[in-house]
This record gives sequence, C-alpha cells and structure tokens, in this order.
Amino acid sequence: MTLFLYNTLTRKKEPFMPIDASNVRMYVCGPTVYDRAHLGNARSVVVYDVLYRLLRQVYGAEHVTYVRNITDVDDKINTAAIARGITIRQLTEEVTDWFHDDMSALGVLEANNNKPNGLMIEPKATDHITQMVKMIERLINNDKAYAADGHVLFSVKSMPNYGVLSGRIQEDLNAGARIKVESYKRDPNDFVLWKSADAEDDPSSVFDSPWGKGRPGWHIECSAMSTHYLGQDFDIHGGGSDLMFPHHENEIAQSCGAYPGSGFAHMWVHNGFLTVNGEKMSKSLGNFITVRDLLDKGIQGEVIRYALLKTKYNEPLDWNDKLLSDAKKELDTFYRRIKKDGGKEGMQKESDALILKALGEDLNVPSLLSVLHANTGGTLKYMGKILGILQQEPDEWFKGNSTAALGADNDANAVLLTNSSIELLILDRNEAKKAKDWKKADYIRNNLKSHGIILEDRPDGTTDWRRI
Repeated sequence: MTLFLYNTLTRKKEPFMPIDASNVRMYVCGPTVYDRAHLGNARSVVVYDVLYRLLRQVYGAEHVTYVRNITDVDDKINTAAIARGITIRQLTEEVTDWFHDDMSALGVLEANNNKPNGLMIEPKATDHITQMVKMIERLINNDKAYAADGHVLFSVKSMPNYGVLSGRIQEDLNAGARIKVESYKRDPNDFVLWKSADAEDDPSSVFDSPWGKGRPGWHIECSAMSTHYLGQDFDIHGGGSDLMFPHHENEIAQSCGAYPGSGFAHMWVHNGFLTVNGEKMSKSLGNFITVRDLLDKGIQGEVIRYALLKTKYNEPLDWNDKLLSDAKKELDTFYRRIKKDGGKEGMQKESDALILKALGEDLNVPSLLSVLHANTGGTLKYMGKILGILQQEPDEWFKGNSTAALGADNDANAVLLTNSSIELLILDRNEAKKAKDWKKADYIRNNLKSHGIILEDRPDGTTDWRRI
C-alpha cells in the first residue's frame, strides 16, 4: 500500500516514495533546552512519534532512521542560565532530563542505537560543532556566505530560489518593516551562520573556529546534523508550522548552497499550531501550559497524548477542558472493552489493513480513532500500539490519576472540575462499585462532596448529581 503525505514544499498531498526503501530517513527539529516543554512542543513530538511508528510498520523497523536534535547552544539558553544563576551546561542537562521525563510520560519512543528496533538518534548541537564549521567553510568556498567582524553570514541573494518552501519573495521580506540592520551585513535578509563571542559569554557556550571564538547560528545546526546522519538527500523533514520561516527556509538555503545539486529533504511535513481556548498560548495571557503542569495536576500522560492526537496533525488544535475530558472518557471506554475481552490482541492482518488505510492517507489519526470506536477490546489493544495508546493493563489504567486530581491544589481543581470531569469521576466510581472497591468509591464521593458536588445514587448506579 502507498503512503500519502502532504508535502509543504509542493503544496499538495503526494505518494511517499523513499529514496531507498531499505533505508528510510527522517529528520525532525527537536527542543531548545532552556525551559519545560509546552503543549505546542509536545504536539510536534507526539505527531512525529506516530509517523515514525507508521514508517517502521510499513518498511520494517530495521529500515527506518529517525533523527531528532537537541539544541543546547542558543541565546535563550544563555539568558535562562543567567536568570537562574547556574551554568549553561547545568541548565541544558537539567532541562534535557525534564524533556525526556515529560515525553516518556506521553508514551514517546526513546532514542536508541538498536537497529532491529528502528534507529532513533538524538544528537546534541554542542557535540557537532566540527560538522557545522565544515559546512560553513563549504558555504564560504561556494560564495554563499561571507565573514565579517568575527561573524559569518549567509548571503540570501546568492540563492535565487530562496523562499521556495514558505513562498516568500526576497524583495518583499522586509517591505514596510522597521528593522535594525547590523553594519556587517551586506543585505538585511542575510542571517548568521557563526556568531562572534561576547566577553561576558559563559565559556561553555564559546567554541573555536577559523573566524575566532563564538557559537553557531541556530539554523546551521540542523543542516549540519541532518546531513551528517542522513546524507545530503533524505526523505522527510518534519517540524512545527512556526518553523517553516525562517528556520526551515534557511536550512534549505544552507544545505543546497553547501552541496549544489542536492535536493536536501524531499518531503516537508509540518504540524499545525496549537491554541488554548481559541487564543495563542502565551505567558502574558496567562494560558501558557507545559506538559509538567498537567502531569502535576494528576492528568495521565496517555490522556494528554490522546487529546493531542484527536485533531489531524496539520490542522490547528485548540486545547481546552472539553478536549481533555473527552479524551479521558474515550480512553476509559476503550480500556473497559479491553478488560471485557481479557486483554487478548485481535486479528493482526485485518487490523494492519485498517491501520494503513487510515494512517496511510496523510497520517489521518482521527480516522483511525473512529475505527477504534467501532472495534472490540482485542483489536483496540493491537491497533492502539501504533498510536502509542492502550498498552496498559486495564486494572492499572483505572488505578490511574483521575482521582488524584481531587487531592491537588485549588487551582488544579478549578480547572479539572468541569461538568465533563465530574462525569468522568462518576464513571470511575461506578466502575469501583462494580469491582466492590468500596474504599475507592467512598473516596471519590467524599472528595466530590468536599468540592460541592452531591451525587444521587440508586441501585443501578449514580444517576444524577448537582452542585451546592
């Protein structure tokens, strides 16, 4: 079966035709490790985790290589380290550990070097300075870049097709904008490949180069590392829509400028933006949500993952309480079916056909979720594996964190105790009563009561509730 993906480069859905089916290669821009991963970061990681799982199923795990970088040298990192009064290395190592912990809670596959299970590589920028310097030297030798005042800049005008990905025309890039143009730039649109070090820079963020001490620009690291691990031409480059310009546009310019004749990534895949209650997520608006914020409120990682997958990957996703409560409710339903069927996996051949039919059509996860709703427990467990869900034992799932939220702080309760959340807790309580877990049932009832929620019980279960 042919896999179709929407290619941002051509603005159309295309059949995915790997350069070499025995060596399928994908690169995705990873986190800049200066703070906790927010929901927008998580959406990107979860989307490409599913795509990686799909590629492994279609081409064989041993034939797929996935590279997702860690940006551990950046001005934001320097600023954050100074604000916290710690070294850059301390900050980046701590935040990288946070990132791994949070993504693990969301069921994201970990980086490894075990080819039979699929090769996933997670290179750090600071470990690849040599590769970046060599690529910058190639760009200078190819008259695509120039050195000035200890910096090295890419000459945008040297690439006539600059804007091929984003559709931006060079002449219009700065039209009407009030921008400060550094004196060492030949053109306002030129961007930094190598930045000269400042006297006050932390030594761990300063590296030697032919142009003096400094650090690489943001864009060059992805060009250097993707080429190093995947070659001058590879199959898929992924990332968030916010990276399309200038980051991905500059990657294309750098990579094709360094290696004339190269096509760099043959297919570009971008996931959509994430908003919160219809607004852009922003600390200034008070709606900035990290993965850890939700986990600390007792929300299960699988619920967060499921909520992130309910909207098609390249469409806008609006995060709200209903999305989260609906995700929990649907997962509860699935796990009840799995428990009823004894956790046995269903028929694999038929399930594989359904998986590929849905996900093969531009990674249409909502379509596969609709298929899940129409199937029994055994099939759910098998089909859920490719989405990274439904792999827990049902008893463990129902011992999860839905009730833990009631013991959280008042702010968490204000968020979680929506009507939908209350109904989910009531469902949990009914399940506990069926299992004769009276302690859990009483715990839920008493805590709901402490929050002003009164349940109306009948012999056949809780039929209604009211707020007081």
